[in-house]
Amino acid sequence: MAGFLTSSKQNEKDSFDDAYEEVEEDDVQEFSSLMKSQQKTTTIEKSLGKRKAKDSIEKFMVPRTTPESQPGIKSAFANKQAIQKAHMAFARWFYDSCIPFNALKSPYFQVALDAIAGIGCGYKGPSYNDMRIHLQKNCKKECQLLVDNFRSNWASSGCTIMGDGWSDQRQRTLINFLVYCPNGISFIKSVDASDMVKDATNLMNLFSEIVEWVGPSNVVHLVTDNASNYVAAGRLLHEKYNHIYWSPCAAHCLNLILRDIGKMDHMVALASRASKVTIFMYNHIYLLSWLRKRLGWKEIVRPGATRFATVFITLKSIYDHKHDLQALVTDKYYTCHRLSKSAIGKLVCSIILDNKFWDDCLLMVKIAAPIIKLLRVVDADEKPSLGYVYEGMFRIRKGIMSIFRDKQRLYNPYIKIVDERWDKHFRRNIHAAAYFLNPAFLYDESTFVETPEVMQGLLDLLEQRSICSNSEKAMKEIKIYRDRLGSFSRESALPASKNMQPAEDECPPELDYEEIMDDNVYGDDAIPIFDDRHGQDDMDIQEEVNLQDFGDVGGDVGGDVGGHASFDQRFDGNDDINLSFDPSSWT
Repeated sequence: MAGFLTSSKQNEKDSFDDAYEEVEEDDVQEFSSLMKSQQKTTTIEKSLGKRKAKDSIEKFMVPRTTPESQPGIKSAFANKQAIQKAHMAFARWFYDSCIPFNALKSPYFQVALDAIAGIGCGYKGPSYNDMRIHLQKNCKKECQLLVDNFRSNWASSGCTIMGDGWSDQRQRTLINFLVYCPNGISFIKSVDASDMVKDATNLMNLFSEIVEWVGPSNVVHLVTDNASNYVAAGRLLHEKYNHIYWSPCAAHCLNLILRDIGKMDHMVALASRASKVTIFMYNHIYLLSWLRKRLGWKEIVRPGATRFATVFITLKSIYDHKHDLQALVTDKYYTCHRLSKSAIGKLVCSIILDNKFWDDCLLMVKIAAPIIKLLRVVDADEKPSLGYVYEGMFRIRKGIMSIFRDKQRLYNPYIKIVDERWDKHFRRNIHAAAYFLNPAFLYDESTFVETPEVMQGLLDLLEQRSICSNSEKAMKEIKIYRDRLGSFSRESALPASKNMQPAEDECPPELDYEEIMDDNVYGDDAIPIFDDRHGQDDMDIQEEVNLQDFGDVGGDVGGDVGGHASFDQRFDGNDDINLSFDPSSWT
């Protein structure tokens, strides 16, 4: 019986193998005949001198790596062990080459992986020589084609020339020239101006070279920083090309406002006290280790999310750690340590336990909050922000006034600083026209678009023949736009005007404050008001607020930059502060 079963199984196995071999032979024969027919077709086409067009179906399909796409069969059935093996192989190369983690966020990262996967096993990467020479030349050609594509649109849309001066690690003075158009920004060249006298004439000659290269008829706008030599150069360039208008860098203007506020006597004293706290904590790892064990702890001083306003952002970060710092200096862990008996330890302890210090920190952060919001709007690279400058400056003034409950004696020193910079740099016809032509504000009754100042700036700009050759036709179109006629009357027009605005991609957590007594924060004696020294020359354009340890690092404002929190807060009474912004909520 056992022998019969064994022989049966062997017969079944042989029959299965025969069937499998027959199927395999059929497949091989079918594949061979197919290859022969393809070779025959190719031979005939070559003999006829014709070449068959190759259209890949991949261009009609959604890429497999997009979040909405369906994965391929091979990737769907790949087991976890195979995926982990691929990840580890990639990670070892990644760590061995010391590649920054930011490289994984590159838009070309997944594209490169898809290209390798498309070739399959056995693909050998480019050699050192290929990467250094041949492939680099090919990428340069691609970049040149991209710039040529932008350049073809300069005549139809117009463009803006931007000049950015900076110093490298070798202390060379460099000036970068860039051209902006709605399609994108193109880097033109960088000039070493170390041995050049940077007066108005020489700077104007540099800008003239860029204008001639771009095409004088294509350029409508010039943007530089606010130094007096750049202002004079912009004036000379406008005299040479009367259709090119100069305007200052809005981010630099707002940084100067924050710098002037930071130079006020009481602000210098406040920043100095805050600096003593941070230096003391970070110089003693014994104390820092205790703080880092606190629930939800974030570093007080860390790389800033913005190049500007480091003092105010650090004050905000210190205020967020108020309870942690007070818990430390009142705990036995600190009181029993020798540091608490030292002179600096006693001084820092008195600062941390001083309610006046915390009230002053909160007040200065609230004053800087609307300025920082506008700064992040104009410093963003995604979309143009010229149409938001006027509204932002109006709201800065209104926000500061509301902090002091419209008490002129208290808010006047800060409003004076804002008005001086505004009158000197921001009250320009081009800003007024951009403000009026922003439908997000024109159709909102709570804004200031209909003020005589804005309308006068718009009309003055339209009267310039170099900008508007047919002012009568322009006025008719403005009437249609202003009265919401034609396509502006559609129901979808108003929501679109409110949503199609510059905004950042990431949203930080909201920044909530503990309740503070009104009398302590907003009273007449809440913070001393002195005559400030803010009438400084704009020539020191590279100087940023730098008070001890606030030089090149600053506390982030509670997470990643950007976000979609409301900018329209008026800071009435005990309103919480949120330094994030979203221009879409301005209306």
